[in-house]
Amino acid sequence: MLLAPDAADFRTAMSLRILMIDDDARLSTMVADYLRPAGFDVDSAGSLAAGRKRLDSGSYEALLLDLMLPDGDGLDLCRELRSAVRTRHLPLLMLTARGEALDRIVGLELGADDYLPKPFEPRELLARVKALLRRATAQPHADGLLRFGRLEIDVGERMARVDGKPCDLTGHQFDLLVVLAQSAGRVLSRDQIMDSLKGHPLDAFDRSIDVHISRIRAVIEDDPKTPRRVLTVRGAGYVFAKKQDADEAR
Repeated sequence: MLLAPDAADFRTAMSLRILMIDDDARLSTMVADYLRPAGFDVDSAGSLAAGRKRLDSGSYEALLLDLMLPDGDGLDLCRELRSAVRTRHLPLLMLTARGEALDRIVGLELGADDYLPKPFEPRELLARVKALLRRATAQPHADGLLRFGRLEIDVGERMARVDGKPCDLTGHQFDLLVVLAQSAGRVLSRDQIMDSLKGHPLDAFDRSIDVHISRIRAVIEDDPKTPRRVLTVRGAGYVFAKKQDADEAR
């Protein structure tokens, strides 16, 4: 049974529209009833055709998409959305009874942002939706670049540069750097970092996250005179320092 969120969930209450495409009308109603007190307005569609119509006629902040639908596979819609400019960056959470590893991998490779198998804990669904929206609001500048003094992070090209010279980072390390840089000035716990890296082989990070951050520091803080960028906050996590903070950390 879905229970109403407690008072702590109201702190981030927003009036945001979410579309849920699922042929289980009872589940869609319960999800809508659960998310509504947290500030989310949930529209529902029971098929791919109905979902496409709603997406064409309205604007949504996130999509909850089932895979097994009466008129097709949700993976096909995921592929369509990621190939269209208008919906390319729509936060998308796959919500389905197909919980095999291969299904998760295919969905994430096609562009899903997260994957939650049924049956699910409603509080986890709410937490994942909020995490999706937090990541969606942490967008780079219009030209796709994040700039911090000598450091330039090109999200589109997936390249970090110091004084114009490419940094030798693995794909996982680059993604970790982007997560930190997009939250510059905010302390991120390991759990928050891991949550932002959904879709990656998480075992590659876990306890070795310190090793990856050490490598990032060695590459982007190559000059002893360069202000420290990635700072450790003892007992809390990491923070990517803004210019002023970095200058103070010399």
